[in-house]
Amino acid sequence: MQKIVSGKKEAFEASTERKTSGFLRAFSALRHRNFRLFWCGQLISLIGTWMQSIGQAWLVLQLTHSALLLGVVGALQFIPVMLFALFGGVLADRLPKRRVLMFTQSFAALQAAILWILVLTGTVQLWHVLVLALMLGFTNSLDMPTRQSFVVEMVGREDLPNAIALNSSLFNMARIVGPGIGGLIIGWFGEGPLFLANAISFIPVITGLAMIDLSKLHAPVRRQGEGNEKSALQSLREGLGYVAHTPAVLLIIVVVGVVSLFGINFNVTLPLFANDVLKVGPQGFGFISSAFGIGSLLSALWLAWSNNKPTISHMLVSAILFGLFEGLFAVSHWYLLSLALIAAVGFTQIAFSATANTAIQTVTPHRLRGRIMSVYMAVFAGSTPIGNLFTGALAHSFGAPIALLAGAVLSFIAAVTGWIVRAPAEKNAIEFAKIDE
Repeated sequence: MQKIVSGKKEAFEASTERKTSGFLRAFSALRHRNFRLFWCGQLISLIGTWMQSIGQAWLVLQLTHSALLLGVVGALQFIPVMLFALFGGVLADRLPKRRVLMFTQSFAALQAAILWILVLTGTVQLWHVLVLALMLGFTNSLDMPTRQSFVVEMVGREDLPNAIALNSSLFNMARIVGPGIGGLIIGWFGEGPLFLANAISFIPVITGLAMIDLSKLHAPVRRQGEGNEKSALQSLREGLGYVAHTPAVLLIIVVVGVVSLFGINFNVTLPLFANDVLKVGPQGFGFISSAFGIGSLLSALWLAWSNNKPTISHMLVSAILFGLFEGLFAVSHWYLLSLALIAAVGFTQIAFSATANTAIQTVTPHRLRGRIMSVYMAVFAGSTPIGNLFTGALAHSFGAPIALLAGAVLSFIAAVTGWIVRAPAEKNAIEFAKIDE
């Protein structure tokens, strides 16, 4: 009898342990101290970034009342990423990533502070916003590939899917809080306080980077000067060659590029939907952005909890659903339905982009990671200038719903085409996983 009771007790404890592990696995990457420091600092910083994003969009709309100029500002912020992110990836493979990130984050804080001073003194003009957006773009062309490739050094390959999902959850928690608060602050005090808040929010992330323990990074030890014997162009050519001759990487890059170019640029139209289509004002604009963030956050937490190895098929299914929900949002004129649809857009976008990000890093050798991630960021974020101009011009000529619907349809076509030709890429990803093991 005692053995039966003891056996039941052990079974109960094992079951409890499994449940706890199942819950805690959503946060497994946070067991790495370096990643905890980075993640917590980014949480505060990204809230400020999203507050500035909504403030800048509303400021431009008030200064110009032009959908086209909203697209121009967005384009200027990402043109440097499109043109120089590839060289940023070369630097990311050569320079200490933590030091690079401390520089880029400090410079972004300075940009926000300058914009706050211009608004505070009442001297802000459109050209100020354009120049500062361009400056931030140059900063991001180095920051983005470095930050993306630094994650695996903090957590290792085993926890990489979880870390990327947690970063997505972080990004989208900020996207919920930042625009929601930002919309209220704009209504009460104007745009100025949002830029000050963003400048201050960089302090925690810079502090966290300074506290990172370099001895615990998951990166091979390199001899001084190793990898620098090649010129920048030779290093860049090596990275591009890997992309061109690796089917899994090439498919991910192409699909991400098309969806990012035409689909993931709806931010330029959201102020127009709030102001002209749904007629809900700045507060409604903030809640639309927050609804997108809620859907994105739920998606990121689901991905973090599952912590599954990414597959090409999952990425493509998410992209197909993204195009579908975005198209439905474009034709909706009911505010509550629009909130639900934009949340679904957020869920599927994060499922798509996080899976693509993880998949491409798992089929990339460490020595090339900075360069491959620079190609990824060049098509993911660098395509934004053309996408913003495309969407802004269509919205200017035909209205926001037509502009967004066009992007959704093109994204849907790209994802379906990727599904049809996915076989070689899936085989390549499986082969790389076996080699890596």
